[in-house]
Amino acid sequence: MSNRTGQSPASRDSDGRHGPGTHAGDEGYAHPEPVEEFFAAQDDPRPDRRPQSSKMRQRRRLRRTVVMLVVLMLFAGTVYGAAMMLRDFLGLDDVTDYAGPGGEETVFTVPSGAGALAIGEGLETADIVADSATFVTALSAIAEGREVQPGEYEMRLQMSSSDAAEALLGADPSLVSYAAVARDLRQNEVFDILTESTGIPRAEFEALAAAPTQFGLPPQALSLEGYLHPGEYRFDVEAGATDIIAEMVKATTDRLAQDGVTDPNKQYEILTIASIVQAEAGEGDYATVAGSINNRLTPGNTETNGLLQSDATVAYGLGKRTYQLTPEEKADTSNPYNTFANPGLPKGPIGSPSDEAIDATVNPADVPFYFWVTVNLDTAETKFSETYAEHLRYVAEYDAWCADNAGRCE
Repeated sequence: MSNRTGQSPASRDSDGRHGPGTHAGDEGYAHPEPVEEFFAAQDDPRPDRRPQSSKMRQRRRLRRTVVMLVVLMLFAGTVYGAAMMLRDFLGLDDVTDYAGPGGEETVFTVPSGAGALAIGEGLETADIVADSATFVTALSAIAEGREVQPGEYEMRLQMSSSDAAEALLGADPSLVSYAAVARDLRQNEVFDILTESTGIPRAEFEALAAAPTQFGLPPQALSLEGYLHPGEYRFDVEAGATDIIAEMVKATTDRLAQDGVTDPNKQYEILTIASIVQAEAGEGDYATVAGSINNRLTPGNTETNGLLQSDATVAYGLGKRTYQLTPEEKADTSNPYNTFANPGLPKGPIGSPSDEAIDATVNPADVPFYFWVTVNLDTAETKFSETYAEHLRYVAEYDAWCADNAGRCE
């Protein structure tokens, strides 16, 4: 039978414990311990550790230092992150003004009736100024009763608020001539506005209109009609009639070029169609009317046989503005703008089209329609149709509206 303890019976005393001075496996032989070792063990409370060298102690101190530094860095990073979050939450890091005169050039539009706060918010949204409230403060500091006039202004991104205020107010309003040219105005109406604004005799503008090719218009251009771009202008008081017309024509050709139309002959065609779109439709229907006009001009069209049949073109040729035309006026082939009697486009534009009308003409909607009629002049509701029979039903709606609104359809 084996001994589970691995000790011989002789090494145990009567109660089974090791006897003093004996070791298991020594089979009863005693080995007295040396006196020096005994007393050394009594002096060292940790008899199993050997004395540490100075190099080991330095390593331990270095490790403790590194650990402390790491802990301090982590703590500092946490505190810094919390501080930054708090600053963001409180808006302490928000930039309230840009330092310099600005960077990339941009055009900013001030809508009619916009006040300083609305203008400031628009400038901030466009990243022209950093903060609308700062801009309003800068504007009020130099306004002296002046107000920002509506129109387009050449500015820069990230301007200082004071520079932006100066750009919008101008150093001296007496140094510019302000002219507001609405969309769909005819050449003679624009000349009236320019003469009143600048004091330049109307005859000077009319003389320039008689020689339109000097402004880059194609040979078929009869006048400056269609090229006097709508907008709000601030002409230098020293600018002459030629300078003013050149600026307005350039605004039109620049817009056409922006839409990818650079050939002068194609520009003339686009402006002619766009002026009809402008006169015939509300803005929401521009692209649909442009697509319907293209359908009418498509060779082989048997629905209208190439006739545009636009009341607006006939009225322009007659030198008046009206919604009502007589059968005789619609049948007069001598009117070069009569699109009831003469197929194809009229001889040229019939007014100043807006940017939106130009865009719609360059990118017309793909629609199946040939006919359109505005059945309510107050809401500009326009109904489109593919056949003449359907169109006549909508014309009856228009006639009924006119009957209920006396004097509106003259």
